[in-house]
Amino acid sequence: MTGSLTDVRTGRHACYDRMVFDIPGMTTDDPALYWVQYVPGFAHPPSQTGIPVDGGAVIEIEFTAPVDDSQYPVRLADPLPGLDFSGYQTFRDAKFGGYYYGGTHIGLGVRAKLPFRVLVLPDRLVVDVAHSW
Repeated sequence: MTGSLTDVRTGRHACYDRMVFDIPGMTTDDPALYWVQYVPGFAHPPSQTGIPVDGGAVIEIEFTAPVDDSQYPVRLADPLPGLDFSGYQTFRDAKFGGYYYGGTHIGLGVRAKLPFRVLVLPDRLVVDVAHSW
């Protein structure tokens, strides 16, 4: 992965909510460079300081791309800029967990522990979370 995170956007669909991470330079050959999993709580990994994320469950999203602060300014433990989850069936919250040891960490709060999928597309990483089981 050669690029940096330049934006995060979301969308509502009939059966799932979608979060898209824009990472110019990411290719479909990079699938080993991300981790997405449910976690019991979200924390800033080096310090293990807890970061509260609203929702019934939390998905931790980690990828090996730094944040381009000039295009996407975000600070540790803050909500991701520009996102409004009003009207979403599944998404509740999203917080920045920092960048360290080559990985950017995002905590995504969802309604419940629902099925999700991850897609690697040119220049972006996509996380879809279902509305139901």
